[in-house]
Amino acid sequence: MATAKKTSSSDGTAKKSSGSSSDSADKSASKKIASSTPRKRSSAPRAEAPKRKGAQQLAAEATRQLLEMTGKDPEGISGLRRSDDGWIVQVEVLELARIPNTTDVLATYEVEVDSDGELLEYRRVHRYVRGVPGEDGR
Repeated sequence: MATAKKTSSSDGTAKKSSGSSSDSADKSASKKIASSTPRKRSSAPRAEAPKRKGAQQLAAEATRQLLEMTGKDPEGISGLRRSDDGWIVQVEVLELARIPNTTDVLATYEVEVDSDGELLEYRRVHRYVRGVPGEDGR
């Protein structure tokens, strides 16, 4: 004969169980099923850390923005260094084309960009003739 038991659950509600062997078999079967099924991972997408731009990308972005601002063709990048707010890129620019090209007038611009590559400031720091040697190859 099965006896009925009154038990309380963790949330304070009363439950009635019959105490029969079929109830205990059902409980052990449900435990086995629960333990054998793999846990599901959260389907929510994980927030990825934003990728930082590399020095080459930042220098290219600074050169592109300088071209947009001045309309002058860049000859190359001659320097790159970190600043407090981002990066300072030194860009050589053709200021005035002449014939022969050894008499072209070039300029060095310092372009400051933030860590995302956005233009903060630019300025011309040096102007020189291509064919005239100077300090540090200028």
